Amino acid sequence: GLGLALDWPLLMGDGEGPSASSPPDAQDSCSMRCGALDGPCSCHPTCSGLGTCCLDFRDFCLEILPYSGSMMGGKDFVVQHFKMSSPTDTSAICRFKESIQTLGHVDSSGQVHCVSPLLYESGRVPFTVSLDNGHSFPRAGTWLAVHPNKVSMMEKSELVNETRWQYYGTADTSGNLSLTWHVEALPTQTVTIELWGYEETGMPYSQEWTAKWSYLYPLATNIPNSGSFTFTPKPAPPSYQRWRVGALRIIDSKNYAGQKDVQALWTNDHALAWHLSDDFREDPVAWARTQCQAWEELEDQLPSFLEELPDCPCTLTQARADSGRFFTDYGCDMEQGSVCTYHPGAVHCVRSVQASPRYGSGQQCCYTADGTQLLTADSSSGSTPTAAMTGAHPRSARHPECPVGAILCPGPWERSASAFGDPHFVTFDGTNFTFNGRGEYVLLEAVLTDLRVQARAQPGRMSNGTQTRGTGLTAMAVQEGNSDVVEVRLANGTRGLEVLLNQEVLSFAEQSWMDLKGMFLSVAARDTVSIMLASGAGLEVSVQGPFLSVSVLLPEKFLTHTHGLLGTLNNDPTDDFTLRSGRVLPPGSSPRELFLIWGRRGAVHNASSLLTYDSWFLVHNFLYQPKHDPTFEPLFAGETTLNPSQAQEAAKLCGDDHFCNFDVAATGSLSTGNATRVAHQLHQHRMRSLQPVVSCGWLAPPPNGQKEGNRYLAGSTIYFHCDNGYSLARAETSTCQADGTWSSPTPECQPGRSYAVLLGIIFGASVVWPGPLHVLLRHRKGNMHIWGTQP
Repeated sequence: GLGLALDWPLLMGDGEGPSASSPPDAQDSCSMRCGALDGPCSCHPTCSGLGTCCLDFRDFCLEILPYSGSMMGGKDFVVQHFKMSSPTDTSAICRFKESIQTLGHVDSSGQVHCVSPLLYESGRVPFTVSLDNGHSFPRAGTWLAVHPNKVSMMEKSELVNETRWQYYGTADTSGNLSLTWHVEALPTQTVTIELWGYEETGMPYSQEWTAKWSYLYPLATNIPNSGSFTFTPKPAPPSYQRWRVGALRIIDSKNYAGQKDVQALWTNDHALAWHLSDDFREDPVAWARTQCQAWEELEDQLPSFLEELPDCPCTLTQARADSGRFFTDYGCDMEQGSVCTYHPGAVHCVRSVQASPRYGSGQQCCYTADGTQLLTADSSSGSTPTAAMTGAHPRSARHPECPVGAILCPGPWERSASAFGDPHFVTFDGTNFTFNGRGEYVLLEAVLTDLRVQARAQPGRMSNGTQTRGTGLTAMAVQEGNSDVVEVRLANGTRGLEVLLNQEVLSFAEQSWMDLKGMFLSVAARDTVSIMLASGAGLEVSVQGPFLSVSVLLPEKFLTHTHGLLGTLNNDPTDDFTLRSGRVLPPGSSPRELFLIWGRRGAVHNASSLLTYDSWFLVHNFLYQPKHDPTFEPLFAGETTLNPSQAQEAAKLCGDDHFCNFDVAATGSLSTGNATRVAHQLHQHRMRSLQPVVSCGWLAPPPNGQKEGNRYLAGSTIYFHCDNGYSLARAETSTCQADGTWSSPTPECQPGRSYAVLLGIIFGASVVWPGPLHVLLRHRKGNMHIWGTQP
């Protein structure tokens, strides 16, 4: 399964490490050397599988549990494997990012504890530990800080009816508020509950722009740790009124109020309506209008970040397929029941993966059940694009009182290429071929962003254990620029995946989403990993049968900038077989020619390999051997034969899928052929999902009127109505045409007498509409309902 680490070799001792006062000789120690490969023994993560670790590797290169927690801090974690044999001091100092120190401790069993600090960023954070009162920090590890919404409910306090908290003081929202928490998450008899406020100071995007969380005041002190607290809010003193957003923190009462970086439980951050002054409670609408006006005045002084936003996919199908640029919004996820509190009417939302380069802006796109994108100009349920500084709350492009114009969707320009089965390739430009070499090969290189994707291919096994004359992908590694290196490979002895970060096996026991250097990593299931890169490129790696299936998604800027087994992206399939030298193999090259030439010219070089060699099998078979095995003789298309019964079964299973038929013949396995067929179908489905659709763009309602319909794709029709006392001057409908234009613009609603008034003049003021005339008028006007009220 995911994250199963390799067994530690027996030579590494019993876990009882040396005391801090007697460090071992530096030549044979990992003290201050974590990650080092040089010397008589190794302190690199690969040493575990190779059995080359220094004896004190686990004492200084720390494994911790839990390994993740909220970026708000307050999580107690324990160093594994290492214990103080006879601790003379029970204190420990934990230093994060070389600058933030928290006070830890050594418990009665000798285990070292640290407390995570309040951080203004998510991602992997290095830390070191001192057991000699801060004189030296020889032990090192990594803490994973995550967004508060991504930690489990066991680790935080919950606002009961959070909407009520945020609207407290408005009409029909008063009385008591409650919060709950899990008692076992904070082992103490009594607790203190505090309010912390969030604010930003300085002009946005200036050098003085800073974000800060500050302790404000206690809500309760020394109350029993019962798991719940209820109170009646009172307006805060004037000196605290400037904080509009904040969170509650629960700590052990032995700590003084506001003490930083102690074990704690936090609530979600939220609007502090419940602590605002009486002027808010007396007239919340006027108060909100004042805030909106101030917000608009500030926005007028700031640059528009909307220009940097990626366009939303036009349909829900496109949004879910566009996995390189967008990921599921945890606040509105159809896989989790579509609980879309802030986007009523939506069933699913996605957010852009990467922040924009200048303003840190991010896109949000929401969709209805029929796949239509919700636009802000039509509904407050639409998207809320934002911009923010690192660790800060977002600057929103939409204020509750001040909706902005819609962001239109021309649709994604994304191209997909895939490798799967024995292994078969479908290039970005649609070329299909099979290349079943044994070795390590370049799937994709793009100088534009220094993107490199490499893969290892190994022979499969027949049901009787004999080696097949075909290969399949067993590992894939990717790096872009100076980003982290992520490798996804088949886990030994299981049908699951193993993910390595910079050659170290990752665990997904606590988190399925990781914010890494230059990329995001997501594990949707035990057999699927998604990698989203800073350039907008995306990769999806899954297990299909006995091998990996790899799909790569590239945005338009990579056009003409790629080469490798996944082809040359330039809308011309005839030059997909372009070598590093620039030589182009003809499209009609035979499988044998491709094997011989690509094998020699398309293999990975040792000096630039991204793949990990953490077992002697990998070292001897791939690191110390040619990257392309010239002695391996694969089975080529046209050389495969099946007996009549196999041929009949294969034809029934595969139909006209030649990849499926080839794999049944090469492996003798219908299940392998079926896995290839499924992988091929998934690629074809992704390609269909990414097909562009025609959108005519947003169409405004007429002044003094309304419109019906919020779908703007080809074939959609918008209906217009006028308010009472106005009549339509032009067409009542407009249809989105195949060329991307509306059949007619938004009509005008001109002042004029309504039909009821007109009839009153003709037939008398007290006229009662006769049935046939009513039907006639309604028929003539369709369903526009533009006549006035009946007298």
